[in-house]
Amino acid sequence: MFEPPTQLVDWCCALEAVDAERNIARAYHIHASQDLFGHVIVALRWGRIGRTHSSITVSFSNEVAARKFIERTLGKRASAPRRIGIAYNLVND
Repeated sequence: MFEPPTQLVDWCCALEAVDAERNIARAYHIHASQDLFGHVIVALRWGRIGRTHSSITVSFSNEVAARKFIERTLGKRASAPRRIGIAYNLVND
């Protein structure tokens, strides 16, 4: 399973699941930052590699809630072998 960092401020994670034989080329990006009011902002971006990605941005008043959201999101990506037949690989740290 993918592990979230100890500090969420300015943290990025890029994941890819690629299987050319089955025409699977998926990307998933998570970026956590802090706004001027001290809220943790988590931006998710996902989609087919080489295409326009979908995205969502969520604001959390504390780091605990943001960490829980990121852990659930990474848990969903960790279940990819069961769902799509191929695992996501970490592209960067």
